[in-house]
Amino acid sequence: MKKILGIIFVAIISSFLGAITMFYLIEYKPSYEENNSNTTNTTSKIQRNVTVTDTGISEGIENIYNAVVVVENYQNSKLAGIGSGFIYDNDGHIMTNHHVIEKNTEVKVILMSGETLQATVVGSDEYADIAVIKIDNKYIKQVANIGNSENTKVGDTVFTIGSPMSSDYSGTVTRGILSGKDRMVEVSVNSNTNDWVMNVMQTDAAINPGNSGGPLCNVSGEVIGINSMKIVQSEIEGIGFAIPIEEALDYAKKIVSGEKIIKPLLGVTMMDISKSSYYLRRQGISLDSSITSGVIVYDVLSNGPAQKAGLQKGDVIVKLASTNIVNSARLKYYLSKYKPGDTVEISVIRGKDTKVFKVTLEESE
Repeated sequence: MKKILGIIFVAIISSFLGAITMFYLIEYKPSYEENNSNTTNTTSKIQRNVTVTDTGISEGIENIYNAVVVVENYQNSKLAGIGSGFIYDNDGHIMTNHHVIEKNTEVKVILMSGETLQATVVGSDEYADIAVIKIDNKYIKQVANIGNSENTKVGDTVFTIGSPMSSDYSGTVTRGILSGKDRMVEVSVNSNTNDWVMNVMQTDAAINPGNSGGPLCNVSGEVIGINSMKIVQSEIEGIGFAIPIEEALDYAKKIVSGEKIIKPLLGVTMMDISKSSYYLRRQGISLDSSITSGVIVYDVLSNGPAQKAGLQKGDVIVKLASTNIVNSARLKYYLSKYKPGDTVEISVIRGKDTKVFKVTLEESE
């Protein structure tokens, strides 16, 4: 009898729990579905935003893509190297790097359509690393829109278009961010050592051999810089550099107009303290041990600007106007900001004394 009563009790409890469960599902199921629906909509909205952003980049690429070209450097009828460039005006002028076209006997351009054209070298400047070449404007499919590098911010999205390695990869797009501005990078121009400084923008967008001369663009496809070089070391990745477009255009305009780019003359032969021991012994120059940076004058041009002002062999140049000078590459760079006829103050250490001279710069040959 007790067994029967137990079975009846379990059955009653089960029915009661079942009823409660059914009531809960009927009462609260719509709210659950509504909440679940809201979650689904939120996810879709996030995905749509990402898609819009990516579409924006592709639209920016379309705004510049057909203005980009492959630049081929031929020497004695043989392909000696390639780079990139971009058409920047309706006359068919193409901007690229000096080192892309230097020592050429012939330059050819490959359009995005695959068409190969003869190009004329208008001119170049090796220190600025800017060159201008030209094609017949009837072949122009698109002209690049010029942006403004000064308005960009570190962290802005940027992209490049170029021909890494060979023309087989022409039109390659790489994307990254603007990693830094106003980087003072020492480069080699006329020697095996770093003898010049360039003020450049830094990006982590992949830049490889063949990208030199191509555009660095903002998300709208406006050119904010011209790719110039890359730090190539096995332990370093994602460090590329571009010349600000304002500086590049300034040189390009001078090249096209035929204006002579004049460098000021100081009239000294110089060397860095860090590389000086051998030459110091040969030149009979001795320096105070407290001097750790600066530029040593180990020869002075006869009747040149420096000699006229009073500079002597053995002086150590430590300041140009208000700018501290740590090596010859920096001195050459900051001197280039002046013009022949300008008078500048140069601070030197002579022995243990600091002296200031006013030097009137002349025109270099």
